[in-house]
Order: sequence, then C-alpha cells, then structure tokens
Amino acid sequence: MAELPVPELPPTLSRCSGRFTISTLLGMEEGGRGPYTPAEGAGCDGTHLSSSTLCTRTFGYNTVDVVPAYEHYANSNGVGDGRRGRPSLADLHSILKPDTGHLRPPLSEPQRSNGVPEAGPEEAPEEPGRAPTPEPVRFGWVKGVMIRCMLNIWGVILYLRLPWITAQAGIALTWLIILMSVTVTTITGLSISAISTNGKVKSGGTYFLISRSLGPELGGSIGLIFAFANAVAVAMHTVGFAETVRDLLQEHNSLIVDPTNDIRIIGVVTVTVLLGISLAGMEWEAKAQILFFLVILVSFINYLVGTVIPATAEKQAKGFFSYRAEIFAQNFVPNWRGPEGSFFGLFSIFFPSATGILAGANISGDLKDPAVAIPKGTLMAIFWTTVSYLVLSATIGACVVRDASGSLNDSVAVGSPGCEGLACGFGWNFTACAQRQSCRYGLSNYYQSMSMVSGFGPLITAGIFGATLSSALACLVSAPKVFQCLCKDQLYPLIGFFGKGYGRNSEPIRGYMLTYVIAVGFILIAELNAIAPIISNFFLCSYALINFSCFHASITNSPGWRPSFRYYSKWAALFGAAVSVVIMFLLTWWAALIAFGIVIFLLGYVLYKKPDVNWGSSMQASSYNMALNYSVGLSEVEEHIKNYRPQCLVLTGPPSFRPALVDFVGTFTKNLSLMLCGNVLIGPQKQKMLESRLTADGHIKWLRKRKIKAFYTDVVAEDLRSGVQMLIQAAGLGKMRPNILALGYKRNWRTVSPQSLEDYVGILHDAFDFKYGVCLMRMKEGLNVSRVMHAHVNPTFEAAEHPEGNGTGGRAAPGTAADPAALAGEQQASTIFQNEQGKKTIDIYWLFDDGGLTLLIPYLLGRKKRWAKCKIRVFVGGQINRMDEERKAIVSLLSKFRLDFHEVHILPDINQKPRPEHIRRFEDLIAPFRLNDGFKDEATVNEMRQGCPWKISDEEVNKNRAKSLRQVRLNEILLDYSRDAALIAITLPIGRKGRCPSSLYMAWLETLSQDLRPPVILTRGNQENVLTFYCQ
Repeated sequence: MAELPVPELPPTLSRCSGRFTISTLLGMEEGGRGPYTPAEGAGCDGTHLSSSTLCTRTFGYNTVDVVPAYEHYANSNGVGDGRRGRPSLADLHSILKPDTGHLRPPLSEPQRSNGVPEAGPEEAPEEPGRAPTPEPVRFGWVKGVMIRCMLNIWGVILYLRLPWITAQAGIALTWLIILMSVTVTTITGLSISAISTNGKVKSGGTYFLISRSLGPELGGSIGLIFAFANAVAVAMHTVGFAETVRDLLQEHNSLIVDPTNDIRIIGVVTVTVLLGISLAGMEWEAKAQILFFLVILVSFINYLVGTVIPATAEKQAKGFFSYRAEIFAQNFVPNWRGPEGSFFGLFSIFFPSATGILAGANISGDLKDPAVAIPKGTLMAIFWTTVSYLVLSATIGACVVRDASGSLNDSVAVGSPGCEGLACGFGWNFTACAQRQSCRYGLSNYYQSMSMVSGFGPLITAGIFGATLSSALACLVSAPKVFQCLCKDQLYPLIGFFGKGYGRNSEPIRGYMLTYVIAVGFILIAELNAIAPIISNFFLCSYALINFSCFHASITNSPGWRPSFRYYSKWAALFGAAVSVVIMFLLTWWAALIAFGIVIFLLGYVLYKKPDVNWGSSMQASSYNMALNYSVGLSEVEEHIKNYRPQCLVLTGPPSFRPALVDFVGTFTKNLSLMLCGNVLIGPQKQKMLESRLTADGHIKWLRKRKIKAFYTDVVAEDLRSGVQMLIQAAGLGKMRPNILALGYKRNWRTVSPQSLEDYVGILHDAFDFKYGVCLMRMKEGLNVSRVMHAHVNPTFEAAEHPEGNGTGGRAAPGTAADPAALAGEQQASTIFQNEQGKKTIDIYWLFDDGGLTLLIPYLLGRKKRWAKCKIRVFVGGQINRMDEERKAIVSLLSKFRLDFHEVHILPDINQKPRPEHIRRFEDLIAPFRLNDGFKDEATVNEMRQGCPWKISDEEVNKNRAKSLRQVRLNEILLDYSRDAALIAITLPIGRKGRCPSSLYMAWLETLSQDLRPPVILTRGNQENVLTFYCQ
C-alpha cells in the first residue's frame, strides 16, 4: 500500500520520536489551534511516540492516543496496572487538565515478582554522569542449553552401567528401557518448551516455571527441594569422581590415607576447585563445560574406533571379538542374573541417567532468549543423548560376549569337544567359569567393558571424569540460581539473606557458598547410597509438576495461555506427570513417600502464610473456571427450603467503620453462605468513582485481615436510598444473590435531617418490596467507630455530632480510606462477637411467624465455637389460661425443626398495659414529630403535612395506639427476662407503607430496644418458610 504524502515538517517537529506533551494538546484542544498551524509553528519536543515515527505520520492528525509499543506492556502484572507512557482512559475521554505528570514516561522500574522493585541487569536505569553498566554474559541455545543438558544427562551410568544393563536385559529390552525413559523426559521437555515460551522467562529456572504456572504453593515447595537436591547432587557426582580417582590410586598402591578418607580428601578438593570456577563467573564456567564436552566426545570416538579395531588376544580373553552377528543375536535377548535381574530393577538403575534435562532451564536468567534456547536446546540434547545411548548399547552388545575368564590359557581350537558357549566358535573356552558363575570379565561381570573395548583405555577414564565433573559443575550452578529466585520471592522465612546478587550477572555468591557447605557436608559422609534415591525422586517430582503445570494451564482455557511452542499435548503432559509419579514409587517407594511428605509440608506452610504475590497462575484460572461452572450449574437448580441459606447484603459503609456488624454477620455466614458488604458513595460521580477505585482494595484487605469471608462492593449514587436500591437489585450472581438485608440501627434518628430519616425507613420498605428479609442490629455503645479512626461520616446519613449511628454512606479522611495500604493496616477494633461468650443465654422472642428467620439466625450463631456454651431460650406470646398447651405446641414444632433449643417460655402478660411512666416516655419521644392537627379530615391533614411526610397526625397516633403500647410493654418484658443475656433476637415489627409515618416507626424500634445492655437483633423474614420438618 502506498504511503500517503506527508508534508515536510520543521526541524523541531522532525525530532519528535514519541507522544505529544499535554501542553501541546491543551494548546490544540483548548486554544482551538493545532501545533501545526502556521501561526504557532510549535514543535513537539519532549514528546514520546514510538521509534522514529513522526508525530502525525500514523494518523494524520494530532491525538493523545499512542501507537502500540513494547514498553507499554513491560512489567505488567495485574489487570489495570498503569502502563509506561500510555494515556489513561480518563485522559482520552475526559476533559484534559494541565496536571499530566502521569503521562510522562516514567523511569524504568522493573518489578520483582511480588511487586518490589528489583533492578535487573538488563533493565536497570542508568544514573546520569555514571559509566554504563557492562552487558552481562548471555548464552545461546547451543552453549547455554544443549551442551549443558547433554553433559548433565551423560554420567557414570553411561560408562559403567549401560554395558551391564545390555547384558542383563538384552539389546531389545535395553532399547525399550531407554525409550521408556526418554519418553518421560521428552514429554517433560515439550512441557518445559510450552511453559518457557508462554511469556518472558527470568532467572530461577525450574522454580520460576512451576511457580509462575501453578502458583507459589507448589512452586515454592518444589523450588526449595529442587535447590537442595541439586546441592546434594554436587556431592554425589563429586564422590563418583573421587571414587574413580581412589580406584586408580589403589591400582598403583598410592593411597593417600585410606580408601574412605581418600574419597573425602579428593572430594573436598574437587568441589573447592569447582566452586572457584563457578565464582569466576558464568563465562569461565561455560568454558569449563565446553572442555568437559570435548573430552566426552573424544572418549566416545575412542570407543567407536576401538569396536572396529581387530581384537588382540588379551581383549579376546576378556570377551571382545569385534562385530559378530552371532554375538548380537545372543545379546539381543535377556539373561537375568542376580537380585537386580528384572526389567523394572534395571529400569530404576538406568532412569537417573536420562534425567538432567533441566540444566539449561535452571540458568534461564543467563540466556540470550530463553523462549528460543530452552525448547531448542533441551529437545536437541534429549535427541543426541538418546542416540548415543542406543548406539552404545547396540555396538557393545554386538562385540562382547556375556561371560569371559580373562585368561589367555583358555584358548582352544575351534570345534573342540566339551566346549560350550558362543566363544567356542571363536577359539575360546569359557565353559568352566560360566558354569560356576565366577567369570571376571564379559558384559555381565565387568563394569569397565567400555574401557576394555576402546582404542585407548585412559580416554574412557577421562570421559568418566568429564561426565562426573560436568554434572557436578552444572548442579553447583543450578542450585544457587534456583535458590536465589526463591529467596527473592520471600515465600519462606530466614532465607532472604541468600537472595542478594553480585556483579553484572547478579551472581548469587552467598548461594554458592551455601551450596558448597551442603555439598562438603555430604561428601564427608562418603556414603550416599541412601540419599541418592531421594534425590532422584526430587527430580522426578519436579518433572511431574512441570508436566502437570502444562496440562493444568491448557485445561483451564485461560486466555493468557498462549505458548509460541505448539508441539505439545495437554494429554501427553498429563500422562508424563502420572508416569513420573509411578516411576518415583518404582525406583524407591520409601523415598517417594519422603519426597511427597516434604512437598506437602512446604505446601501447607505456604497455604497457611498466604504470601502476598500474584503471578497469574493456572490455579487462579482454574478457580475462576470452577466458580463459573458451579455458579452456572447452580442457576439450573430449583430452590428448596432444605437448602435455604441466609445470604446477606450488609450495609456496612466502609467495613472498618462498623466492625461489630461485620463480625456478627460474618460469624453465622462463615463457611455457610454469602456475605456481601455494601457501601454507598454519595456525591459527585467523578470524585466518588475515583474514591471507589482507590479504596476498594483496601476494604477487601481489611476484611481478609479480619478473617471475614465476604465480598465488598460499592455504588455511587446521588442519595443513600437510591444507592441501596441499586445494591438490592444488582448485588449477587445467579442463585448467589442476597436474600437478607442486614444493617445497623440508626441511633441518631431524632437529630438527623428529616429526609435522612425518611430514607432510612424507606430502605426497610424497599427491602420488603424486593422480597428481602431484614436483620437490624442495635448495640448500646453504637456500631460506628469512625470517630475513633479519625474519619468523617457522610452527613447525608449521619450527623457529625453522632458518628455512632449506622449507615452505608461514608467519606474517608485523608490518609485513611483513600489509601488502600492504610485501610488494610488499620488497627482491628475488638467487638463482642470476637469474644468467648461463656455460659450465658441467647434469647429469641419469636413474636410473629415470619417463616422462621428469627429462629434460624440465632441457631446458626449458636453452632459457632464462641457461642456454643450459650443456652438458647425461646419466648412466645400466649394466653394465661392455655399456657401448657401452647408451650407443648411450640416445643413440638421446634423439635420437628430439629432445633436443639434449651428452653421455651410462654409470655401470658404480653398484652398487659405498660407502666404509666413508660407510656409518658413514649409520648415524649414522638411529641416533636406530632402534627397536632386536632383530628381533622384526611384531606386537611395531607395538606398540613405537605413537604413533611414524617409528621404524625392525631388520627395515626390513635389508630396505632395499641401497637405503640405493645412495644412499650415488650421493652419492659425484655428488661425483666433478658437483662443479662449474651444476645437478644426479636421479630421486627412492620409499619405499613403509606400508613405509618417514619418517625412513628422509628419510635417503636427505639422504645422496643432501649436500655438493653446486650446486642439486639431485630429480624423479619419475607414471610416465606426458611425451616421445614419434611425430608423432601
């Protein structure tokens, strides 16, 4: 497509390489003239559009929008994180303001995995006037991954055990053993390739891959044991080298002290030299690995050359006859011998030689492009080592017989009588030692068969040295690198000291020293046969979790799972994980149990501590999938009374303002039902929306810190009632919707503005209109602790002089609710619902049948540990001449409900006239709200009450007199019976909408619950059953 012609720009404009400054945009949008108008001729110095793109070339007009660029997405951890230099949504669709600091591209600030800045070597900002930091050493896929993995896969088993395995299992089954082992490692290699290409891989290797895929719980446990296993593996490989050197010294009668101490001396010296190579830097370590690689290649070539050289008499006496079809045919089938002579016994011996594929991934932070190097290098290493194993087993199985005496005197003429065995056809009689099973040579008896076959034996010894030392060096580098990443994530205590890096490669020198100490400690034991199976199981445990990570990330269908490596299968990964676990138990069942025990212990610790990290793991994606599927499935299930749960919308405002209300509802909903804390932000939408964004996380963290299992939601509204209406209608999802509105009692109803009083009572009417139950809580000392927290409460709901009243509108003080960290760190106020209640009583006044909600909530409360010792007493109204019958009826009903209540009391005097002084107190309470209309007709009353609907007419006082007196009398009963109760639950009286003024209704609630020391819970169901005594 042809490029549109672009007018030549002034030099000042041609210099711009980025976005427009806000001053330029303000000049364009507010002044009505763009920067390119002839009169202005303004430039765009200091702007930042990507690369060398001119300011207007992309779109042809001036815009605050920016073109896509890499830096906008770098270090983006969570949804909604600020991006470098990208304008916010408000910048694009709201009125631009001169304060535009957030549009300036900030300095590069790399984020650690848990959000703490970490100046990485590749991204650390340079200070002006300071010499630039030298580039760290980075490796490609050959030098960094393939050679490293091949060296770690090759080991002493290749030289000393593979010929013996070939003799036992035969060439065919040996190939099967090799291919089975390689199948597991190849599947794991494919899984590693998929995970490592799903985003930018940093240092930490296997731990980084697993922890960022499955989360910190499994990742942390594997990271710790994997680093430890590598540290002990250093000792294992070093001891293997030391034993070989010791054997050479024994052959020449040159022991230093004695066989055991020689291993210790040689081992400590060797690991010290390897530490020196590691501390010299990754570049020197890589050079040493290349040297070892060349030595091993020379030893292979030496062996292959030796197989085609005609055998000397000495080699023939030891069973080597060059390539013979007869020998290949005999060695093709198995010949089991000894206690380890079984397929799985040999498999368990060989499998550790196929491991080591994680050596390249473990130095992921030192690779030029881990996403390319890890897949390519790991899979190529698996391929070439597999070829080497197959070739070696086939060639040595075609050259060497199973049994040979090694004596030159056993040569005979071909076809001599009395000679049995394949060697007879080649002029050798090994019959005697074969029958006695005392042959010292041959594939089945001589571990050094490769050295014997080779053209020059010492080169095979050099190969053994190269294999052991390279593996030890790889593990010595891997352990600190993995451990460093684990330390920086701070998942476990007391290990952060080892996370510090030094030099341009951020070398974990402290980690190297720790690994060295661990390795020396195990070298001094000089007996690692009991430790080796545990290490193999630790590596297998890592393979299982890598494969499971790949499967789990695929099965969750997360949009974030987009690996550029496509040649993997989630089902193959699951198969690889299962096979790895099976192999763990086949190798050593007790070691597998130990490995699982350690993983479970470390997993439990991280689950208990709940570290504050968010890596976007597949576990999070799985949790979302499960929640979504269950919620959708739940919507298809018809409701049943047996499954009724009190799901509460709690009007807390900021939850930290009303901790008692939060604790009360949280106590009976915990692990049982939905609790949703609602907050209405009253004020200008733009201002309150910003407050909502700033404070929501802080409120959630406060709930989490208080161990309240609840959701938090807020809405912005013009007034309280409309905001609560929004919450009532929109809160919840599917069947997970609130059915109870819980709120605090408005203690300051007599002093607040009349409209605030109307709104409060209107909220109760709205709840009933939407078929909600209502749970209203009153405490003598009040619910709102915002004054203690130095916060201001929204005056629409509560007057400043009475902050202890309750509501949902809230305005945070500076540095309190506006700061999420301050909210989460607020001192947790103690409430009665956090204390042990002892042997008190929970008194239920079930005055009206509301469907059973008045009974259910105290019953659920009594099931909790803190309230378990309380006796639950039920009080019901009745007639004095039918007390026994009515009590039996209620007891029978409660027993059918299976509610284990302790006492049932009938209140025969509930309709008695209250004391005169209490009646006068009620009349004084409503006096300021009386209309004093003199019993005029309804039209006249409505005209007098115009603009003040809360006023009480004389007719309304007269009509509701009996109900008013009942509230006065009930308060007297409550004071008589429940003065010392732990909690009082009463059926909430209902005022008829449009017939009972809000002030009269609040006077009823005030009279009913005044002067009571215990918390009072006024409950009213929606008149539908929440209890049943039927089983279907």
